[in-house]
Amino acid sequence: MTEEILINVTPQETRVAVMQQGVVQELHIERGSQRGLVSNVYVGKVKRVLPGMQSAFIDIGLERSAFLHVADIWENRASGEAAAKPIEKVLFEGQSLLVQVIKDPIGTKGARLSTQLSFAGRMLVYLPQEAHIGVSQRIEDEDEREALRAKLQQVLPAEHKGGYIIRTMAESASDNELRADVAYLDKLWGNLQLKSQRMAAPELLYKELDISLRVLRDFVDEKSARVLVDSRETHERMLAFATDYIATAVPKLEHYLGARPLFDMYSVEEEIERALSRRVDLKSGGYLIIDQTEALTTVDVNTGGFVGGRNFDDTIFKTNLEAAQVIARQLRLRNLGGIIICDFIDMDTTEHRDAVLDEFKKMLAHDHTRISVSGFSSLGLVEMTRKRTRESLAHVLCEPCPTCQGRGEVKTAQTVCYEILREIVREARQFNAREYRILGSQQVIDLFLDEESQSLAMLSDFIGKPVSLQVETLYTQEQYDVILM
Repeated sequence: MTEEILINVTPQETRVAVMQQGVVQELHIERGSQRGLVSNVYVGKVKRVLPGMQSAFIDIGLERSAFLHVADIWENRASGEAAAKPIEKVLFEGQSLLVQVIKDPIGTKGARLSTQLSFAGRMLVYLPQEAHIGVSQRIEDEDEREALRAKLQQVLPAEHKGGYIIRTMAESASDNELRADVAYLDKLWGNLQLKSQRMAAPELLYKELDISLRVLRDFVDEKSARVLVDSRETHERMLAFATDYIATAVPKLEHYLGARPLFDMYSVEEEIERALSRRVDLKSGGYLIIDQTEALTTVDVNTGGFVGGRNFDDTIFKTNLEAAQVIARQLRLRNLGGIIICDFIDMDTTEHRDAVLDEFKKMLAHDHTRISVSGFSSLGLVEMTRKRTRESLAHVLCEPCPTCQGRGEVKTAQTVCYEILREIVREARQFNAREYRILGSQQVIDLFLDEESQSLAMLSDFIGKPVSLQVETLYTQEQYDVILM
């Protein structure tokens, strides 16, 4: 299936949409002020070692200290579990060391680090501290894996040091392409070593390519029909990079000059809006409800208005089958990661459950991210995990509602009225004020003047002091203040 890649560039952000048959499959957004840190290499300084947690906090020059677990220390990985040393025997406070970010800061958590360095090329991932040659898990045929190892061994210089992981793109690579990748990665590592000797911690040593160049390195392959870029400067930069490094991508690069904005032309803006909604409508008339929480994401499948088919079982099966396809796409589109629970509509037959699960796994196979899927649980749920390395689309584009603080609900005006009445009783027991004034939203004050006027009068009699009301137009429904006059 051929792909088109659209790149929309503004001074503030770069947005990438991967299209198949005119439908958006993936969205990637990178903002200049919020560039991801994954793969960046730093000269870090050990700030604190925590033996109880077998971890350490490392200062790499960010607002929050980064986190290094003993399992991510290369010396321990290389020696194996039996010879692994506790973290207090490996690190000490004030120590400088080379670290690489393996997970961006998410929520209140700092970046996660590893001392095992890796650098991605077009065909290969270079591991300067290793000696072996590995092959991507996506290449499953054992004969093909061995053939790729032998092919790489032939093009490596005799004096070469370090190890490699062969990426899926290397399956169709020529010897010259592999040599170019080896030379590029070797030069990158050599320059980085020289820089590290001159730098004092904490300092950024190596920055991952920006998203427009990563598109060329990671996304463009034989399935890609063309790459449309709406910025002349970015197009020229990508062209120079492709000419030096990925010659096959050069004829696919096009500078978009249309009158309509690129993302409007291909209806990507509408797709972004839909990807921020809880509800996703299915063509059959059913729908999905997607809820993202701190711990996990839930996807609930509903038949909605779909009543087609010869019987109810057939209706459920067809809805679940379509849902399996749409869920796989929505996970990529929204970049949902971590634990994901899919609540398909209950099916009575094992054949239907197996068919839905097979379709789900087939659609998930198109994902670039590592995924693990279990079968249907005893409760009829499909549990899965999708590796999370960056924030989801909703977290990039949205923030919690200041009115409800992300709950999705606000207290009723009546609830707020009763809170205010209790607050005034508390204040009256502590202070001898001349008068109490309630500052609240229009809805709350209106309720006090109408349905709750008797409650307010009873309170005034109880405390023996007058209570006045004042509307604050900028207050949300839950906001209020009690002023002692």
